[in-house]
This record gives sequence, C-alpha cells and structure tokens, in this order.
Amino acid sequence: MLEPPATVLPLSVRSLDISHDGRKLLELDSFYIEAGELCCIVGPNGAGKSLLLKAMAGLQASEGQILWAGKQPSREGYHKLGMLLQAPVLLRRSVSANIHFALKVQTQLNARQRKQAVDDALDLANMQHLRHASARVLSGGERQRLALVRALACKPELLLLDEPASSMDPASTAWLEKTLLDAHQRGLSIVLVTHDLHQARRLATRVVLMHRGAIIEDREKNQFFDHPISTEARAFVGGELLF
Repeated sequence: MLEPPATVLPLSVRSLDISHDGRKLLELDSFYIEAGELCCIVGPNGAGKSLLLKAMAGLQASEGQILWAGKQPSREGYHKLGMLLQAPVLLRRSVSANIHFALKVQTQLNARQRKQAVDDALDLANMQHLRHASARVLSGGERQRLALVRALACKPELLLLDEPASSMDPASTAWLEKTLLDAHQRGLSIVLVTHDLHQARRLATRVVLMHRGAIIEDREKNQFFDHPISTEARAFVGGELLF
C-alpha cells in the first residue's frame, strides 16, 4: 500500500474531462498548483471554474487524473485541504461547536489546544459575541467568516475557495481579503474562484482565465493584466462580456 503523501502540493490535473448528458462541461489538458501560490481563477458564469475547484478537491466525478504530490488522492490528504463553497456547509450547532468539531476531526490537537484554537478563530472572525449562537441564524457574510476561520484553524496546506465574498458587504470583503493575504504570507497556498477582477488584482500571484470549459490564459498576475495575449483575455480585462 502506498504511503500517504507528505503534502498535497504540487497538485496536478491531467487530461481532465467532465461531461453531462453528452455536453462537455470541462476539458483541460493540464493544470497545476505549486506551493506558495495565490491563484485566482476568473471567467464568466458557466466557464467551468467551480467544476475545476471541486475536481481538484475530489468532490467532482471526472475522467482524467488528479494527483496530490504525484500520488493518487488519499484519505489522509483530505486533512491537508480546506475548501469553502459559495454556500458554506455548517453544522446545526453553535458557532464555537462548528469550529471545535472540525478541529477534533481534522487535527491531533488535545482538548486544551482545541479550546485555544476555537478562541483564536473566533477572535480572527470578530465573532466572540456569537460563540453560543446557532450557526443557522447567522447572516450570509457571517456564515462565510465562520467557514473561513474554521478552515484556517485546521491549518490546511491548500485552501480552495469558490466566490467566498459573494454574500459579503464591503467591510466583510475587506476583512476576507486581509485574512487571505495574511494566511498566504504565512505560507498557505490558495486557489480562489472570483468574478471580481479588482479582487484578483489585489490578491493574486497568478491569474487563470477560463471560458467554455477551457483554460484560455494562465499567467503571472502583472503579465495577465498588463499584457494579455488571447483575444478573450484582452476583452475580459477590458471589461467586455464573454459569451
């Protein structure tokens, strides 16, 4: 039996094909994520961004190959991945219990360490006053803040995010971006799906443009925005709609 990978990075995608009812939704020859990246995936609705994110996390059936550190995904490797969906999945428990449960399942922390980690996460989210509240009564932005600090508390090596700011107001979005940048500076690798090109400019080290189930352009951030190569990328950066 193969030993589980010491890391999920680099994460590579090869010959990825996702179809439904005879319609091809995603077709990629190759894609990769290296350690230390903050990669923003942009593109219009239906481009395949969320499908790619779910495939990388092992949550989407597909043809092709997903490799974590050169090996097949393993149960142990899932503890090294954090993921936030556009609609966060929270337990029907209190705010603090949501964090505590994730820590108990995904880490080796003892009870005292888990308690401290919960407190630290609530401080980071500015949600200490909501620690005993049910997660079900939170606003959309509060749910995303809770989901993010819960994921970060488990100290993943790679964090995958699908439009996390979609239900956030400007103040919460600013908090989200600062939190992601701080985590990235501490060594967390991040893949962020976003429709917001301004957000990609502020956060990314690398930008990937997807359109009609394919990767159109994949470049370092400044090159992507200052010198786009493809017709689609030039149009997208210029504010035009892609159909």
